[in-house]
Amino acid sequence: MASEPVNVNEFQELAKQVLPKMYYDFYTGGAEDQFTLKENVEAFRRIILRPRVLVDVSRIDMSTTVLGYKISAPIMIAPTSMHQLAHPEGEVATARAAAASNTIMVFKRRDISAQIVQRAEKNGYKAIVLTVDAPRLGRREADIKNKMISPHLKNFEGLISTELDSDEGSNLEAFVRAVYDDSMCWEDVIGWLKSITNLPILVKGILTHEDARKAVKVGVAGIVVSNHGARQLDYTPATISVLEEVVQAVGGKVPVLFDGGIRRGTDVFKALALGAQAVLVGRPVIYGLAANGENGVRKVMKMLKDELELTMALSGCPSVKDITRSHVRTECERLRSQL
Repeated sequence: MASEPVNVNEFQELAKQVLPKMYYDFYTGGAEDQFTLKENVEAFRRIILRPRVLVDVSRIDMSTTVLGYKISAPIMIAPTSMHQLAHPEGEVATARAAAASNTIMVFKRRDISAQIVQRAEKNGYKAIVLTVDAPRLGRREADIKNKMISPHLKNFEGLISTELDSDEGSNLEAFVRAVYDDSMCWEDVIGWLKSITNLPILVKGILTHEDARKAVKVGVAGIVVSNHGARQLDYTPATISVLEEVVQAVGGKVPVLFDGGIRRGTDVFKALALGAQAVLVGRPVIYGLAANGENGVRKVMKMLKDELELTMALSGCPSVKDITRSHVRTECERLRSQL
């Protein structure tokens, strides 16, 4: 009898055992050389913790607020797609395991995007997350080799055909070429979204201080620092390496959330110390879903919360607000100290 996973990383192997190779490669793969894919995780290992001792940590409070809503811990599920490839219950199982985020892409036909936004608002969603780093699909070579077949997407039933064939590469790539709008610009898309919904709009896919300032200027409610799980443009920086740049550019005007490479509670702690209000977890949730459905997702989230609680206790931080910039030392700081 196989032993139970003791950390989030071990769910990936369980997912590999149960998923068809095409789907496993779809979830795990990155763009082109996959440099950024590796860096998203490796960059965390170059950040060192600076704990404080002799602090009363008999009670640890991990709760925080995001957009005015209180959550039990600063760990959320990232907007990810096609959960039904991992488990028959798909996003339904994921949503039952945690409050689900909602994400949209803006399509060439704005009426389709508008219907999806209005459907989300009607069904009680609290925010819209606009993914802004995918005007076109990144070159995901595993999907091309596997001739990745996208499933029928229930969200688009009656709105758009997702049954597109492609002689070259994946039909997912053909779908994106056919329907995604690669002409959208800052003022155009944010202004249009604001005109059709009263929900707060967050933008996901910001990596630079220049874009962070533009996002604030056009009136977004929040920013998600993300490189799309390293699935779009390879050789972009690891998200943890640019988090502080974005936080400083925003200057507290809107919340900054973090996405990319979270595998341990120590990773969550490091992101919070560098200014994130909360983190988003993507691939580990999918791996948990593939391994054991709703219960797998629950276990992944519980593991990360338990690890964060222990990290906070051992670092002398009884609450999230006690986690400060001085609790971490980045690689740049370490190198400067050696000069």
